[in-house]
Amino acid sequence: MGSSSDAAAVWDIAVPSRPGRLAGLSMAGFRERGAEPIDLEVVPYPAVTMIVDLGDGLAVHDEVNGRQQGGALVAGMAPGNVRGLGRDVECLQVRLSPVLAHAVLGASAQLTGTIVALDDLWGRDAVRISERLRSAASWDDRFAIAEAALARRLDAGRAVDPEIAFAWDEMAARHGQVRIDGLAAEVGWSRKRLWSRFRSQIGLTPKRAAQLIRFDHAAHRLAAGHSPAQVAAESGYVDQSHLHRDALTFARRTPTALATAPWLAVDPTAWPTTAPPPIS
Repeated sequence: MGSSSDAAAVWDIAVPSRPGRLAGLSMAGFRERGAEPIDLEVVPYPAVTMIVDLGDGLAVHDEVNGRQQGGALVAGMAPGNVRGLGRDVECLQVRLSPVLAHAVLGASAQLTGTIVALDDLWGRDAVRISERLRSAASWDDRFAIAEAALARRLDAGRAVDPEIAFAWDEMAARHGQVRIDGLAAEVGWSRKRLWSRFRSQIGLTPKRAAQLIRFDHAAHRLAAGHSPAQVAAESGYVDQSHLHRDALTFARRTPTALATAPWLAVDPTAWPTTAPPPIS
């Protein structure tokens, strides 16, 4: 259990003590210890996110459609204008690569930019799993329960095409700096076929997915203290103004403001694999 603080809240953060068995799965537990209610804007991340409220203190507000939800919910990739609100928050957050989400949720394409209740996707099974997570004695027990539930869904689900999984993995490995024509050639498909199949199974076009991955990599480098000029040059942007436009598009913040985003402050503890190397 580690602690991360920002201007809005102080969090206790739990991460699994053992490596997971499912590729594309990351989990973290959060308990808020601040005196004031939290109000955090979510910075888009290239994953489908499940959130299970374990204490009835969290509400996720989607400003685009005016919806607010609690309990167990799922946020698709690149949600627009989403905020986490509440007091005395305790929750489990699960990040799923869209390749894994397609199989375990069965609706990754339909989730893009939206927030839905988990029971809309899993029915009564979502209620049972939420109850088990709430009654678990430890965070490791909660992580095991969540992983087992996802593994069962994976076994029964429908996998994305191998070519789509390859394309996503290449995008992620190259931090979004890929040419779509090149990916299509590598899998032996036409650009049109890759574009169509990728969008139907992942939920974003290949170009948009690559942009989101590149932005996420840049955002974490900014949060680690690298200058916008350096980040733009090393992350595949044409120039610093190009990075500025992407930051406004995805996060409604300038690169300078993004560097201090409270939502990113917890990432080195909660999601250590997303953190860039230290500045030399």
